[in-house]
Amino acid sequence: MDMRNDVGSEEDLTGTFRFDLPPGWIRAETAQDADQARFLAGAALASLHPVGMGRAAVPMALLCDRMALLAAEASLRLMGRPAGLAALRDAVHLIRPGEHSDPAGGVAQAWRRAARQQLEPGTGETAPLAAAATAYEDSRADHPGDLPGALMAAEAALAGALGWPSLLPVLTLGFSRRDLALCGADLELACARAVVTSAPRAQRLAGDLTRRAAKLRAVAPKLRAKAAPAALDLLLKVDALTPALALSPVVQGSVARMSDRAARRFCDRLAGLGVLREFSGRAAFRIYGL
Repeated sequence: MDMRNDVGSEEDLTGTFRFDLPPGWIRAETAQDADQARFLAGAALASLHPVGMGRAAVPMALLCDRMALLAAEASLRLMGRPAGLAALRDAVHLIRPGEHSDPAGGVAQAWRRAARQQLEPGTGETAPLAAAATAYEDSRADHPGDLPGALMAAEAALAGALGWPSLLPVLTLGFSRRDLALCGADLELACARAVVTSAPRAQRLAGDLTRRAAKLRAVAPKLRAKAAPAALDLLLKVDALTPALALSPVVQGSVARMSDRAARRFCDRLAGLGVLREFSGRAAFRIYGL
């Protein structure tokens, strides 16, 4: 199935189309035989395609960063070294410049870097699932000890074959540990089943983040801080941040300045307005995100 051609955005399709609502009949439990699994995987990718192409009104940088963290969590589980999202956010966001993260944090940072890379579109000569399976096998053969790298290679190959500008890790979130040793047609079938499991989840997450982003933008006129526009822009691009490191003394990616106290108060106010969540549950070293 080649979905690289223009399929239109959600505004171009029927009035009942919702980019954040995958068809209800795409369910993992119905992907029993190979033909069913491949058909449902194609349908799931077609439904997710407007999001993957950036045509839906989705904060794509934020979605990619959030899914990168979810992929890191899944990778570590597949490696037999489970780490929850809270621990991964600590490992990523409490590290000061020049410090080194722990191994789990290193996996998370690698996924975040992969999700930020702009991909070259595939040639269209290889079907998306076949391209993903081949990339995974090749990477495992070349670097047998690097499972996250092989998963990233598969995700990049899938996204490139679909013409997506960046990867959305819909394979990694759906793989089981027994899938990792498969090859050839069996691996391609495992890729199909993984997509059926996780592409609808990615679609729903895109919708959730789009709604949260709209609420955040709606409160912008209430914010008086000079650095507020830069801080809001950053919040719309990253899974989470710590005020003291990401917003102070300079908002990351900008020249806007904010004191440590002002950065904390800024995030606390947004949380009080109900447009920002505090993820850590701590009184200190708090981590905020949409």
